Amino acid sequence: MKVYHLKKQQYIARPREEVFEFFGKAENLEKITPGSLGFNIITPTPINMRAGTLIDYTVKPMIFPIRWRTLITDYDPPRRFVDEQLKGPYSFWHHTHTFEEKDGGTLITDEVRYVIPFGIIGRIAHVLFVKSQLKKIFDFREKVISEIFAS
Repeated sequence: MKVYHLKKQQYIARPREEVFEFFGKAENLEKITPGSLGFNIITPTPINMRAGTLIDYTVKPMIFPIRWRTLITDYDPPRRFVDEQLKGPYSFWHHTHTFEEKDGGTLITDEVRYVIPFGIIGRIAHVLFVKSQLKKIFDFREKVISEIFAS
């Protein structure tokens, strides 16, 4: 089983509490996810974010929608929160969101550890498209987050 690691950092010249408040609203995930993924939150909103919160949604990375369920396993405003996949396309997904005060603004760090199912076929899929798709998703997020906090 190969565990992959993705780390992305972004500086926003806004107070940590303000930045965390945006991320602490699960509904905002739709705003920062590319439309091409067909992202749709199923859990009734507003969602009360805390440790133990379950969030159900669908994504459509290809032809068929995939149901995804995450559990917020750690919630420490305004410092960090962690979501873990309980059901979805990965064998394992652990995403830590960290918010650090830096130079009068906020350094956002996304750290994802994930495992793709199907053994060697999954490894080939990672090389061919999963790795680049995740990079595009996080690059899109960076762009949109910059735009949101620039206004």
